[in-house]
Amino acid sequence: MAVPPAYSDLGKAAKDIFSKGYGFGTVKLDLKTKAQSGVEFSTGGSSNTDTGKASGNLETKYKVNELGLTFNQKWNTDNTLTTEVTLEDQLAKGLKLALDTSFVPNTGKKSAKLKTGYKRDYVNVGCDIDFDLAGPTVHAAAVLGYEGWLAGYQMAFDTAKSKLAQNNFALGYKAGDFQLHTNVNDGTEFGGSIYQKVNDQLETAVNLAWTAGSNNTRFGIAAKYQLDKDASLSAKVNNASLVGVGYTQALRPGVKLTLSALIDAKNFNAGGHKVGLGFELEV
Repeated sequence: MAVPPAYSDLGKAAKDIFSKGYGFGTVKLDLKTKAQSGVEFSTGGSSNTDTGKASGNLETKYKVNELGLTFNQKWNTDNTLTTEVTLEDQLAKGLKLALDTSFVPNTGKKSAKLKTGYKRDYVNVGCDIDFDLAGPTVHAAAVLGYEGWLAGYQMAFDTAKSKLAQNNFALGYKAGDFQLHTNVNDGTEFGGSIYQKVNDQLETAVNLAWTAGSNNTRFGIAAKYQLDKDASLSAKVNNASLVGVGYTQALRPGVKLTLSALIDAKNFNAGGHKVGLGFELEV
């Protein structure tokens, strides 16, 4: 049995089919490069076509492999600075420790989070602590796996109020070309997803969500078709009659173009449809 995924990655294959390959309402540019010293740089910028608001971010990452250390720094146009230092597989095999800090110079606001995780065959557990002057919040999660079956629990405890702020359960099954995931969040939000890799070219996914006390059930269907080694086509539709389509083309090694559109089929003549354009460069 391989190491099970983290709780946040349960159902990830289906989530990716619904989210990747789209960029509705934005024009986006992403650039990744690596210096000879081993420092990795990632920068991105986007503009919202509805509001005209532009945003950007810069990330640097440096790994010291012999010590198991990773230094990660981020900055965005909201003027938030974050630094994360990670130590992995040094104190024990499968153990990961990280300290994540953030600082907003404009307001002087500071925050810090201590992250711990441990993974091995059949189990993947993690515990994060948000430090706050009023009292830290403890986030914990665990996933157990056996012969393809997965069971997970996630909680958050607010020490300032001495009560649970989050109480989630998940159950799933993972095979080579098929994945099933169900979850219950705080006893009120119910959800599920199914992912299937039909063949080497076609992947499909279905998701379903329902809120207790409401007759409103939300569901969607999505698919990704690999036209060839350089191009893929994505499409999705939900019960609100929102239809999304996306086309991704590798123009050359390290250069990827993404075109996407979101169409409101209920109000087709009223307009309000969204388009997106994205460039990804990697050198």
